[in-house]
Amino acid sequence: MAQPADSWPVFRGDQHLTGVSGSVLPEQPELLWTFQTGDNIKSAPVVDDGKIVIGSTDGIVYCLNTQGDLLWKFESTNSIEAPALIYNKVVYIGNLDGILYALDLNSGKKLWEYECENQIIGSANWWNVGDKTHIVVGSYDYYLHCVDAETGKGLWKYESDNFINGAAACEDGMAMFGGCDGYLHLVDIATGKLVKKIDVATYVANSVAVEGNKVWIGDYDGRFFQVDLESNRTNWVWEDEKTNLQFIASPAVIGEKVLTANHNKFLYCFNKNTGEMFWEYNTGRHVEASPVVVKDKVLVANMRGDLAIVNLSDGKPVWKYELGGQIINNPAVAGGKIYVGAYDGNVYCFGK
Repeated sequence: MAQPADSWPVFRGDQHLTGVSGSVLPEQPELLWTFQTGDNIKSAPVVDDGKIVIGSTDGIVYCLNTQGDLLWKFESTNSIEAPALIYNKVVYIGNLDGILYALDLNSGKKLWEYECENQIIGSANWWNVGDKTHIVVGSYDYYLHCVDAETGKGLWKYESDNFINGAAACEDGMAMFGGCDGYLHLVDIATGKLVKKIDVATYVANSVAVEGNKVWIGDYDGRFFQVDLESNRTNWVWEDEKTNLQFIASPAVIGEKVLTANHNKFLYCFNKNTGEMFWEYNTGRHVEASPVVVKDKVLVANMRGDLAIVNLSDGKPVWKYELGGQIINNPAVAGGKIYVGAYDGNVYCFGK
């Protein structure tokens, strides 16, 4: 399921939001360059066709080449916290005015805009229905919106019962998201009709990871669990009863493992089928950025600005770098390089 090694076109790497890169990291990455935006970065970078795209709270979408040179920038109407989606040479990105923009990847020219009734915090995602590409994006107006990728025309809106904070995973013709209403929603992407709604949790602030008929979710009460889409039941639940702190990070799934990170500072690795914990790693500070799996390594960032690589097998750290600025959203890994945005307004690139 991993993306091509030189591409990370959506915030968790692929449509299923599994957080797995097809790239390989150097043993000891070095800082290659930084690029300064005009304000804090809360968004996650995405990478495709040799271009890095990231939004800043200065309201500008930046497109850089892999050497850190600015190729173009696009000024939107408000802060950008949502990660972009790159699909078919088009950038789709939302801002706090609730406007979803489609921009030409090569030039930054605006192709169209679509307006929601409240802010967009999560990434857009895509699914092809016949010969038409559907773009789905959630908003704080309680709706999951579906837009024609080519024209920006609204195709349908599906109403949930609260804010939609994360991205929707797309699998088997369905958009799946955990809402702030505590439900896992499965919506038919062709029609916008509800397929099923499963009562799973309290507030779900992150995105879910999907593999086959299983979904992994972390909630605001500090519970992390697997849901079976066939039985509509939770197969297992894990929580740290000492802290009960929220899961803001989204999970990553690879092989028999599922990984996630919590506000209690820990990165966790579980058996995805049983919930048995394989290992834990103390990052030293709250974690909101989602972990990224790169072959036999895991990349994790915390709110102090520490970027660490640990072994997938045992959670032992093998590399660490202190940026000094909070890292709120997950890095992108493509072409053997790590790209990450920080609260100090810088985009950082690590590699060899």
